[in-house]
Amino acid sequence: MKNMFSLKDKIAVITGGGSGIGLASARRFVEAGATVIIACRSDSTEIAESFGASWIGTDVSNPD
Repeated sequence: MKNMFSLKDKIAVITGGGSGIGLASARRFVEAGATVIIACRSDSTEIAESFGASWIGTDVSNPD
């Protein structure tokens, strides 16, 4: 698929990026050239690395 937009030199942190819409968004952002960090509670290291993203364990419902 041809890139319709470029996110080259941009960083995207996508919460809930380990599945569903968040995962689809993360994949698309990588395709567009962004450095992507998936932030979610469950370990998504393998998923993230499979398409060039990174994972960090984060629970956005917990302010601590």
